[in-house]
Amino acid sequence: MFVEQGWRDSPFNLYPAKGAYMWRDVERLCQRKGIAWRRPSVFPRNGLLASRIATALDESEKLPAFVRSVYRANFSFDLDISNPSVLKEILRSLSLDEEAIFNRANGDPVKQLLRTRTDEAKSRGVFGAPSFFAKEGLFWGSDRLEQALDTLRK
Repeated sequence: MFVEQGWRDSPFNLYPAKGAYMWRDVERLCQRKGIAWRRPSVFPRNGLLASRIATALDESEKLPAFVRSVYRANFSFDLDISNPSVLKEILRSLSLDEEAIFNRANGDPVKQLLRTRTDEAKSRGVFGAPSFFAKEGLFWGSDRLEQALDTLRK
């Protein structure tokens, strides 16, 4: 989505003053919530394979644990989440068959499903993560989660 918006990199890197603020803001948020955090030495990292694996795990009860583990690997342990060995270790830690999941994740049906979902997100105005929809309204940023929940309660 960055490229389609005319960016060749993350806004954190394109706008140094804003980036420095955002990294500090993320650090404060993690401290407040008791989440281990370390600024990644490379940002952004390519998350395509991790996204394909998450799509392959779509019906699995272990999908939330996989997603949390990928975020932890990137933002707590500074591991390269584009590296297949990192992702395979995460799958093994969740007692999942990493070879079977990799085969499914690299198959055309999963690739097409991820493309379809990405296209749908773009068509609905998504430009970054995290994004939430509540009653067809788009809310962007972790600080907007409560507003999205309030909209749903109304």
